[in-house]
Amino acid sequence: MPIMFKKIIFFLWRLTLLFFVFALLGLFLPKLIVLLYASPRTFTVDEVSAKRVAIVFGAGLLRDGSAGPVLRDRVETAVRLYQQGKVEKLLMSGDNRFVEYNEPEAMRQYALGFGIPDEDIVLDYAGRRTYDSCYRAKAIFQVDSAILVTQSFHLPRALFLCNWFGIESTGVEANNSYFRKISRLYWNTRELFANFQAAWDVMVIMPLPVLGEPEPIFK
Repeated sequence: MPIMFKKIIFFLWRLTLLFFVFALLGLFLPKLIVLLYASPRTFTVDEVSAKRVAIVFGAGLLRDGSAGPVLRDRVETAVRLYQQGKVEKLLMSGDNRFVEYNEPEAMRQYALGFGIPDEDIVLDYAGRRTYDSCYRAKAIFQVDSAILVTQSFHLPRALFLCNWFGIESTGVEANNSYFRKISRLYWNTRELFANFQAAWDVMVIMPLPVLGEPEPIFK
């Protein structure tokens, strides 16, 4: 094999390895940062200090349009916060881009079944992703302080984003249900890319979500 050809192969191999290392850093570093940031801000329902609002993040629905198991877990945790007097209002933020897919209403219906007064439930129909939910909680609903409710795989990113947008946030993990290992592996793997996207959004492109007239929760 000619020496020049060997040098080219060696150079390409080193370049590939270097690219691979930077790609791994790009995926794992944002995850590490948000985990470290979230750790001192994460509590149980019993431990968390009271705030006026809990933000409940949307998740998948069943075929009949009702809340899926992940979403039910989040709502149940928010209900416990309300019942213990830790929050006064539940801001339920989710996706409603299509008539037949309405996460906030599914959350509302499930919470009503636990006896939560309808007047203490606030719906955000344009929380299409975590970035949008946090941005709109501040810009539209004028939330300054909140308890965030979601599962452990998602909570660090939610805490990072809501605090970034000026909402003094703590978090409570929704852990009322057991989920299969394969599901948890999938969610945690997806979060690697979602955390990178969150960092890219707030530090580089800063996209605007769907906005509108302010609807302050407390007037």
